[in-house]
Parts: sequence; structure tokens; C-alpha cells
Amino acid sequence: MDAGGQAFLALIERESGRMYQLAYRMTGNEQDAKEVVQEGFFRAYLHLSRFEGRADARTWLHRIVANCAVDFLRATRSRPDRKRPEPLDPLSEVMPAATPGPERLAASEEAGRQIAWALEGLNPLERASFTLRHFEGRSIDEIAQALGIRSNAAKQHVFRAIRKLRIALDSHRSLR
Repeated sequence: MDAGGQAFLALIERESGRMYQLAYRMTGNEQDAKEVVQEGFFRAYLHLSRFEGRADARTWLHRIVANCAVDFLRATRSRPDRKRPEPLDPLSEVMPAATPGPERLAASEEAGRQIAWALEGLNPLERASFTLRHFEGRSIDEIAQALGIRSNAAKQHVFRAIRKLRIALDSHRSLR
């Protein structure tokens, strides 16, 4: 294996966890996230010769996986046989080390279900933009670069996603 192939394998090993987290947050489903990451790595390998080295390799890979997730979400929206995604696990990164009580666990699980339900109402670019901004902490310019859109468009997608999520969550709460 040449040096480029070894460097690519090292990148994959180093970034696979982050790429899975990104894909899971965007798809809301473990199996779908694995599929998206696998497709992203495959596309990256196929286009390895196009990587110019001006950008950070992690950013390049991040963009490919994010775009694969957007493509996947677009494709699954048109399939009526598609089941609802698994709820996002709100406890995985936000819970303190101390063991929470059963009430806290139940409330957190319910909040996760509500958020996952609300995220389903977003179109793929809104969901990707929201995920990159609020789960990944990316700037508007980084979101635009990752999704291959202009900064103004990225800002609009984030804004629309937040507005739709607020409306969905408010209406869901008022129904209870």
C-alpha cells in the first residue's frame, strides 16, 4: 500500500467515531448512520485523487459524510415503506457522571423522543444544517462549505430548522 493509502486509512481510523456521530445525528438511526458513513468513506476513497491538500483532510471527509447523509435523507423521504428513525439518545453526551434518578431518565427519554419526532419534519438540508450547527458546533461558513451551499443559504436553513422545531415542539407540548 502506498503512502497515500496509508494516510487515508489513518484518517478513517482517527475520524470514524466523529463521522458516525455526525451521521447518527442527521439520520436518527444507528443502521442508517452506519450505511451513510460507509458510503462516505467509499466516496472519499474513490475521489482521493481529487483531494488537493489545501483543506484539512478532516473537513474534506466531514463534508463528504454530511453530503452522503443529506442524499440518504432525500432518498428515504421518497420511500413510503421507510419506518420512523430511532429516537436520538439525549443522554449519551449531556448526562453528568452521577447516576440520575428515574424521573430524570424518563424526562430525558421523552425529550429525546420529542426532538427526534420534530427533526423528522425538517427537509434534509434543514436537518443537516441544524445538526452541523447545534450538535457539531460548526460556524455558518463551515456549514456552507460542508454542504456546498452559500453562507446565506446555510444561515436560512438553520433559521428555518429552528423555527420549524419550535413550532413542532410547542404544538406537541400543547397537545399533552
